[in-house]
Amino acid sequence: MKFRNWDIAGFDRGIAVNFCNNGVNPLVSVLLASRGAACIEDARRILGEVPAEFFDPFLMKDMDKAVSCINSAIERGERIAIYGDYDVDGMTSSAVLALWLRSKKADFEIYIPGRFGEGYGINRTALDTLQSRGVKLVISVDCGITAIEEARHAREIGLSLVITDHHECRDELPEAEAVVDPKRPDCAYPNKSLAGVGVAFKLVCALERDVRPDEVFKVYGDLVAVGTIADVMPVTGENRELIRRGLAVLNSNPRPGFSRLLQEVCTQPCKINSTTVGYLLAPRLNAAGRMGQTELSVELLLTGSDEDAERLTNELCRLNLERRSLEQEIYEEASAMLPEPRQDEPIFLAKQGWYQGVTGIVAAKMAERYRVPAIIISIDDDGTGRGSCRSYGSFPLYDALASCSDILDNFGGHEMAVGVTVAEKNINELQRRIKQYYTDSIEGAAAPGLRLDFEVEKPELLTVGNLEALEQLEPFGSGNPPPCLCILGAEVSAVYSIGDGKHSRLRIDKAGKNMDCIFFSMSSESLGVREGTMVDVAFEPQINEFRGRVSVQLHVLDIRPSEV
Repeated sequence: MKFRNWDIAGFDRGIAVNFCNNGVNPLVSVLLASRGAACIEDARRILGEVPAEFFDPFLMKDMDKAVSCINSAIERGERIAIYGDYDVDGMTSSAVLALWLRSKKADFEIYIPGRFGEGYGINRTALDTLQSRGVKLVISVDCGITAIEEARHAREIGLSLVITDHHECRDELPEAEAVVDPKRPDCAYPNKSLAGVGVAFKLVCALERDVRPDEVFKVYGDLVAVGTIADVMPVTGENRELIRRGLAVLNSNPRPGFSRLLQEVCTQPCKINSTTVGYLLAPRLNAAGRMGQTELSVELLLTGSDEDAERLTNELCRLNLERRSLEQEIYEEASAMLPEPRQDEPIFLAKQGWYQGVTGIVAAKMAERYRVPAIIISIDDDGTGRGSCRSYGSFPLYDALASCSDILDNFGGHEMAVGVTVAEKNINELQRRIKQYYTDSIEGAAAPGLRLDFEVEKPELLTVGNLEALEQLEPFGSGNPPPCLCILGAEVSAVYSIGDGKHSRLRIDKAGKNMDCIFFSMSSESLGVREGTMVDVAFEPQINEFRGRVSVQLHVLDIRPSEV
């Protein structure tokens, strides 16, 4: 049993029956009712039968100032710099704005700071460099909201600065020509969870104010969807619509870079969904930034040449293999350093020489494995610690680090992912404070429960056809996870190990129906069940295709002795 508590939401049967009577698939009806849809209009909106409208970009504070400043620079023929970030959100944000400026024949360049030499965000040296190259206007994407001193420096050296970002704001905002961030306390924009690429898209919509947003989206939608998924933004409301429509663009008319990369990662033709993007596409784009060669991914996103797309994709895949090797090496080393992991305190590890480009992935894997926040810090030769922090559950990681700002050189991000710079002498004190903040914030033993949609009382509901119908609820992601169900009081009829003993296969029986299950990263010995054992099984329902045979398979999330 991995989780101490199972939180089974259940559903209103009357509402589910109403959805069925109005033509909604039975399994989809129950899931919609479980997730709060109250009427058929709600159901049709969630299923995309009634397309949602995008919010007006001018609801965003300072958007009018940003548009005026950018249009004036283009009219005067001034050189413009797009100042981005080295993750997928930053890359796609840069590409969106670059493609728009290219369409206006503007004089521009893209500047993305080096992950290792410069680090995240706007820095003074970069601004000096851009000014020396004749740049007059700098537009930040996916960064800049905490660049207080840097904005003052830009003004001192004669640079205009427009900031677009989506990260958390501090008490003071930078002094710039415009500061566009939906998280500004004085911003009325309804969607506070836009990715950086979402904000960049809204800026382009505002610049193209005489063109319908859905027409603008046809040009940039695939970039918006990929950046939003990669940055793990909530897949709800406007974000869900941006991703849904963007995936449609990616499936129907992908740009050359995406088309070639998808050919590489998809072994057979398939419909591209949020999982494909999050687990196959984004890691390869991210590999360039993690290995210090962000320009490769940006070039891939911007190219119109199939030949260049081929060359760049091959290079990205090579970098990704190198990245995976480094990541595994550091993950194993960090795991060996762990004391017995406890769910009443976060993971906090620091070591000199860890490759900084992969510490974020290591932190994410540890947070998921041990179900606690994880902070992984790489210490440079000069005694500077650069940390990647990943939250788990509802722990407010950004707030926790903000409470330690007096001993930090810098930090920034959002609730689930934060980057931090800290002097080596302050690392122990940071660990102590984060642990105390966690203890004070989390009630009880701090073991997050497993949130399940409903109990499947009639296993015959789990058919291939019904599972295929669940695709109507795509895209899945943060805030709209894949269906998580449970069966209570099932009998184990078979259990055995697979994958060199690392994983388990089971067969369970409930009400005369046999169901195949797979439990990854759990050996049959660790399961503690045998044939004849009565169990409760929590799972994600999946369609398994093997040697031409299509069947239902339960991807097990947890298993426990049954009390039914």
